[in-house]
Amino acid sequence: MTTKSWLFTSESVSEGHPDKVCDRISDAILDAFLAEDPHSRVACETLATTDHVTIAGEVRGPNSVRQQVEEIARAAIRDIGYDQKGFSWRTCAVNNLLHEQSADIAQGVDEGDKGEEGAGDQGIMFGYACSETPELMPMPILVAHRVLRLMAEDRKSGVQTGFGPDAKSQVTLRYEGGKPVAVDTVVVSTQHAEELTTAEVRALVEPYVAKAMPEGWGVSSDMKLIVNPTGRFVIGGPDGDAGLTGRKIIVDTYGGAAPHGGGAFSGKDPTKVDRSAAYISRYLAKNVVASGVAEKCQIQLAYAIGVPEPVALYVDTLGTGQADEDQIAATLRELVKMTPRGIRTHLDLLKPIYARTAAYGHFGREPDADGGFSWERTDLAAEIASRFGASAAAT
Repeated sequence: MTTKSWLFTSESVSEGHPDKVCDRISDAILDAFLAEDPHSRVACETLATTDHVTIAGEVRGPNSVRQQVEEIARAAIRDIGYDQKGFSWRTCAVNNLLHEQSADIAQGVDEGDKGEEGAGDQGIMFGYACSETPELMPMPILVAHRVLRLMAEDRKSGVQTGFGPDAKSQVTLRYEGGKPVAVDTVVVSTQHAEELTTAEVRALVEPYVAKAMPEGWGVSSDMKLIVNPTGRFVIGGPDGDAGLTGRKIIVDTYGGAAPHGGGAFSGKDPTKVDRSAAYISRYLAKNVVASGVAEKCQIQLAYAIGVPEPVALYVDTLGTGQADEDQIAATLRELVKMTPRGIRTHLDLLKPIYARTAAYGHFGREPDADGGFSWERTDLAAEIASRFGASAAAT
């Protein structure tokens, strides 16, 4: 084990960040299509700026949902909490430019005479898990998410009226011997009520940072806390900065601790392997780590458009494995069919479960009773452990 010491940083953004507003609208529209027809095809992109939202992309699904797009967008903006001058769910213009899915793309994805649906696009997808936290996620991104989620919960419940919807966090941890040992720096920038001073905003933020710390860590006197370093942050959300779907892909995944294939998730139905294959990659990596076969696991899948089976599966235990990586890969192929249909079936993805993923990370969350975050289950861990003689760590 290395004795090297280093600092590593991850960032998160709140549900009111302009890009996350767009992710939420796109996923809310996806959920509406899947609720009406689970086999809908959706590739929905959103742009938001001052009192304006444009929604574009390709869909194949019920016309009744297309007629509700403006209503869906306004409901999402309202739930996030935007009713301010410059961006309000009541007054913003909503431009719906959704149109039919390309017939050329459809013929590659539809089952046809292949006997199986093909991947919706070519590309590479990564999954990752590590033993740093009970969630089997890198600790910096989990703490960064937690700070903002706690702040948002109190803002939306009315407990804390000083915060606005737009916020960002950044967490730097010190690692020694490959393990996180202390928080070095936390940065929080949050939209706030106009009458609050910088000192008052800092006082509001401090308890949320303390509460977000890993169990047993507390807030060290050595930790540096930086709050709203530019000072005033009253104008926020799409009124302060334009937003686009899919611009926060590192926030959505592992905070930079693992590679990202490049494809965004939000607004895409699960025939799109950008999303579904990233979910199955996380699921497989998490189960490998939960099994005790490795302390870290990184998985890459690669697909060709219109081709059902992945063209490649690569498993890397990053020097922590207790079994041959090729054998682990072969076992995973036996346990899970990694075609687009196989993934959707195994994880039960044809459900309206996606709007909840649009903020605070797609990974490291608790599986929901209705099937949301099904890719966070560790139901394969015991079987993987039995194949390799390891002790399953899954709870």
